[in-house]
Amino acid sequence: MEKGTSPRQTDPLRVHVETDSEDRLDAFLADRLAISRNRVASLMNDGRVLLHGQPVRKSYRPRAGDELLVDVPPPPDIVVKPEPIPVSVVFEDEFLLVVDKPAGLVVHPAPGHPSGTLVNALLHRTDRLSTIGAPLRPGIVHRLDRDTSGLMVVAKDEAAHRTLSADIAARKVGRGYIAACWGRLEPDQLTIDRPVGRHLKDRKRMAVVANGRPSVTHVRRLERFVAADLLAVRLQTGRTHQIRVHLLDAGHPIVGDPIYGDGWQRGFTGAGGRWADELARRAGRLFLHAARLTFRHPVSDERLVFSSPLPGTLAGAVDWARDSTST
Repeated sequence: MEKGTSPRQTDPLRVHVETDSEDRLDAFLADRLAISRNRVASLMNDGRVLLHGQPVRKSYRPRAGDELLVDVPPPPDIVVKPEPIPVSVVFEDEFLLVVDKPAGLVVHPAPGHPSGTLVNALLHRTDRLSTIGAPLRPGIVHRLDRDTSGLMVVAKDEAAHRTLSADIAARKVGRGYIAACWGRLEPDQLTIDRPVGRHLKDRKRMAVVANGRPSVTHVRRLERFVAADLLAVRLQTGRTHQIRVHLLDAGHPIVGDPIYGDGWQRGFTGAGGRWADELARRAGRLFLHAARLTFRHPVSDERLVFSSPLPGTLAGAVDWARDSTST
């Protein structure tokens, strides 16, 4: 696609339903697409949500195997422009890029973040990005939270985009994270299988809710510190804020999480409390890093494996935690 994108270049979003849902379709899509239920209802009233090529009622309850086409036109005055924002590219060919996103960088423009995003940076780097999701999300196959750093794959053409998206839906893409959580995880390995959806009272947050989407996170303790554990985390599903919500639900929120673990370190007392305060200060951010990404190349079928070391502040916090724990 050309640098600088206009709203008229957008393609419908494909939403694959993995399991039967108890939610009405308007609620299901509001959760899946992170837009308001009223916005979904407006799209459906305009015939912009199709099931098997036909408009569908808001009261319909999605079933496993359903494939929905959702046409979400952006506001008419939005133009996403290239911006010279530094971004680390660890792999690139004619079909895709793998980038190492820094913490604090929003992935794509959205209300409140019209510019200064990864998409703006990518448009400055290349003339080729998949038009799927354009103009706001060209090439974006999956996302990381703004405060999460690490590896992402970005598609340059539509065929690669569709293949990668299908592989993620089929759980063929491996995504591994390094995190630090408060407290001591017991046992050393666990699988958290709890449904995640919009918080019942705060729609900007996610939570473990009975009618949420099936969500599975695998956790393994790597190291134990005074008042925190270093974890290897593997996603089986990829819901919004899944790792953060699952670890909070397990009683061990992520260090430095401003949404789900704010001030958690103040629950420790004495020397443990002082240690926790210092760890949070040294980390200075959400302690969550997408450290490993594995997938099959959408054209060559070659298995690609990428890894990313902990960024400087997180690595420094780990070094301090090791030293202070052993003394």
